[in-house]
Amino acid sequence: MKKVIVKVLIVLLIVGVSFGLVIVGTGYNMYKEAIEEVALEEKVEEIKQKENYTTLEEMPEIYKDAVIAVEDHRFYDHGGIDIIAIGRALWNDIKALSFVEGGSTITQQLAKNVYFTQEKELTRKVAEVFMAFQIEEHYEKDEILELYLNTSYFGDGYNTVKEASRGYFEKEPLELTDYEAVMLAGIPNAPSVYAPTQNLELAKQRQKQVLDKLVKYEYINEDEAEEILDEGEKLFPNS
Repeated sequence: MKKVIVKVLIVLLIVGVSFGLVIVGTGYNMYKEAIEEVALEEKVEEIKQKENYTTLEEMPEIYKDAVIAVEDHRFYDHGGIDIIAIGRALWNDIKALSFVEGGSTITQQLAKNVYFTQEKELTRKVAEVFMAFQIEEHYEKDEILELYLNTSYFGDGYNTVKEASRGYFEKEPLELTDYEAVMLAGIPNAPSVYAPTQNLELAKQRQKQVLDKLVKYEYINEDEAEEILDEGEKLFPNS
């Protein structure tokens, strides 16, 4: 009986490894085809030519901190992928028997925004990883963050920080209050849900999640988070 079990386990291992190799190979081919069709440098130049392209210098510090805290808090420490986040996401996906968590870094999300679809497919995820390595090899972290923030969708037709800031708050990005900046940082996760024009209450719930991350990773303390929320009560007293 033990020999039978061992044989079954060996077969399952071989099948699993073979399946993994196929997925990796297909994902690599997807990456190669994408980058051969349009070079990374061309994609970056295209992004920078946007009418309302927004540089990091034009964004409030708390906005940038909020994005990193909620999207990829080890952004400045990893080389394109976050093994810890991927392991956690994989475990949660296995438990749920579904794609419930992605584990993608900001660099991977930039690769997805620029080259691939938003669909959750294993081969696309692998292609995304290869592209993330390519991006990290050619661009500094601040450049990657800036490009990501100019390829994120904020809802209501806004595709850059400047467009979203003007559209939602009628201000330039640097004029945003801390409350507005933190709210803006939470929108791209699900623009159709978290855009304040769609559902202000859900936008505020997402904003609270972002604030919790800012506190957790020590960008601000709890008192400062409460002050930011108090600012919102003055702006939206009846919401």
